[in-house]
Amino acid sequence: MRTGSFFLFLIVVSFPALPQGPVFKSDEGAIRGYDPVAYFSDGKPVKGVKSYSYKWKDADWYFSSQNNLDLFKNDPQKYAPQFGGFCAYGVSRDYKVKTEPDAWTVVEGKLYLNYDTDVMKTWNKDRANYIGKANSNWVSLEDKEK
Repeated sequence: MRTGSFFLFLIVVSFPALPQGPVFKSDEGAIRGYDPVAYFSDGKPVKGVKSYSYKWKDADWYFSSQNNLDLFKNDPQKYAPQFGGFCAYGVSRDYKVKTEPDAWTVVEGKLYLNYDTDVMKTWNKDRANYIGKANSNWVSLEDKEK
């Protein structure tokens, strides 16, 4: 048994980490080139700049400052939007759809993006329910093409 565990350990550490699912990206980069950290630090969407960029999950992420870039690099899971930046309401309805930077909420320290501000209004009426559904749906949606 111990030998089997050792070989399993060797297999696990010998392979690089697998990607953690797709990220919504456009020609402007991940989440349309907006700084994911700014939603937390500035309380609003802020466009990132190419001089502060970082490649993560096969996408280019842009930041408005070196400090925000450093914060993201140290803990991307903390700042990256849920569901890869796809519309959280859409994921709750079992599909992936684009998002707009001004349609967002932070709930319990997590960033959620929506298709547009009208969808965000619907999302805000029953967020806890939609988050639960989206979390369940994301397991099967995560690796599917849009």
